[in-house]
Amino acid sequence: MEKRGKVVLVGAGPGDPDLLTIKAVKAIASADVILVDDLVNPAILDHARFDARIVPVGKRGGCQSTPQEFIEKLMINEARAGHAVVRLKGGDPFIFGRGGEERAHLEAAGIPVEVINGISSGLAAPSSLGIPLTHRDWSQGAIFVTGHGKSEDAEPDWGTLARLDMTLVVYMGVARCSEIQQALLAGGKSPLTPVAVIQAATSANQAQLITTLGVLSATLASSGLGSPSIIVIGDVVRCAQPQFLNEAVHRRYFAG
Repeated sequence: MEKRGKVVLVGAGPGDPDLLTIKAVKAIASADVILVDDLVNPAILDHARFDARIVPVGKRGGCQSTPQEFIEKLMINEARAGHAVVRLKGGDPFIFGRGGEERAHLEAAGIPVEVINGISSGLAAPSSLGIPLTHRDWSQGAIFVTGHGKSEDAEPDWGTLARLDMTLVVYMGVARCSEIQQALLAGGKSPLTPVAVIQAATSANQAQLITTLGVLSATLASSGLGSPSIIVIGDVVRCAQPQFLNEAVHRRYFAG
């Protein structure tokens, strides 16, 4: 009987391999072929079989990336060959991970597909500093938004977001930090709004800064932080653990 392949879109989480789900570990351990994104911690591949074929398919903003069409074709071909395929993505496949597009392409080709969620960096990054995304005193909700739209027409409406009393969690926003800052200020967001920027969250290379919206781009430029980073904008940043707060910044903006 012919073996029927399938594809599992697996979220590898934000960086720390201990944050991988048990279901993800099982999928990785049973895979014949694993297509690995650039931001996945290599330690996660320790769960793979010794004979599994590992295929790097790096995708990182601002860098040369494997074409999406090639990745989708490779998944389809491997599944049609009867292989168990894992598409291993940083964070969660369905939060700025193109998982929705990939699932649609696979289903259109008649390939069975499953999604295994991972912890998104938009949740893990602020949590690593003690920052909740919601808080009864500071924020009644959180909005995940990309700072890097597919086209100019697909850019977020920063003016509308500025008027909402919710935490903004910005993915892929470092390169456009100045434009985002100016648009939020023009939309009425206070320049004293606390902001956290967390690079490489939960990994051994994590770095962060805490500042305010009015000086965000200048502070970020002088910090040396870059991609991949999450930008968290809102009063919940006041909840950051003291060791992450510059004393002068805390005294001027965050106290009370």
